[in-house]
Amino acid sequence: MKLQVPFIQLPLAIDADALAAEIAALGEGPWRPHPQGFPGNSMLPLVAVDSDPANEAFAGQMRPTPELLQCPYLTQVFAGLGATVGRSRLMRLSGMAEVKRHADQGYYWTERVRVHVPVMTQPTVRFECGNATINMAAGECWIFDTWRQHRVLNDAVESRVHLVIDTVGGGDFWDLVGRGRPHDAPRLDWPMRALAPKPGVVATFPCESVNVPAVMSPWEVNAHLGLLFADVVPHANLAQVRQMSMRFARTWQGLWFEFGERSEGHPHYRAALQRFLDDIRTPAQPLLLQNELRWFSALQTIVAKFAVGAPSAAPASALAQRDIGDNA
Repeated sequence: MKLQVPFIQLPLAIDADALAAEIAALGEGPWRPHPQGFPGNSMLPLVAVDSDPANEAFAGQMRPTPELLQCPYLTQVFAGLGATVGRSRLMRLSGMAEVKRHADQGYYWTERVRVHVPVMTQPTVRFECGNATINMAAGECWIFDTWRQHRVLNDAVESRVHLVIDTVGGGDFWDLVGRGRPHDAPRLDWPMRALAPKPGVVATFPCESVNVPAVMSPWEVNAHLGLLFADVVPHANLAQVRQMSMRFARTWQGLWFEFGERSEGHPHYRAALQRFLDDIRTPAQPLLLQNELRWFSALQTIVAKFAVGAPSAAPASALAQRDIGDNA
């Protein structure tokens, strides 16, 4: 999700030692290699589709995995965010390893923030986002702008382990963000709330059940196009591309008021989308975004892949949208 600043620290103080003890008790068995095989990266699923740690999809009924339910304090941290939770994991970065520089591109990332709670880390671990670089200390709670270019460097010998929670948020969560501290703001007298462990209490928290649309509403289409045009680098083709996009959005709105999400409208939606992509491909190819992504590529991953029929037309493996943005 695009944020106004690179990093925001949330006003929560979490007992990293208590989290580390619960994670250690799980042993090495539940840890898995990163799905894309990034060197030095491994993960332990905590919230997954149908509670299945082996299911890496972003779409479906998200539920706590058996491993999460064995860790009471971990569940309490999830609940303490006041957020509706998507797919979430522990992410481990080995010593002398890195998460390569990238910006998160895809439908999933446009509406979700990624919450980081460092559990095991070192002062030399560097998290870069845009033009800012910070060290996230153990027990702190951070979100960052995944739309900007970012990377992580672990130049220590020991592994870095973070609790990583993907969420669209919720009222309480965004209140928490509103009380947050941009990374360059003073820490002095900044009020924080300690989230102390409650022994043996397995907390419940809301999880996603609706993740991708049967048909993208015209309001969502306009929101995504607005994001792309807000960040586009000026170019001679921009006026033409904007005009073509506006016409497509109006065509989509007309179809929406005729068919809504009904299946008989899907062929009409698909035809309109394909005409738009065919027409706009050439003039849009030179366009770049401020985060160095290509405008047309972002249009495809944010709008085209999920505009119509994604839940029924695409298998779970396609909905996983695995890309390098899944790594930080």
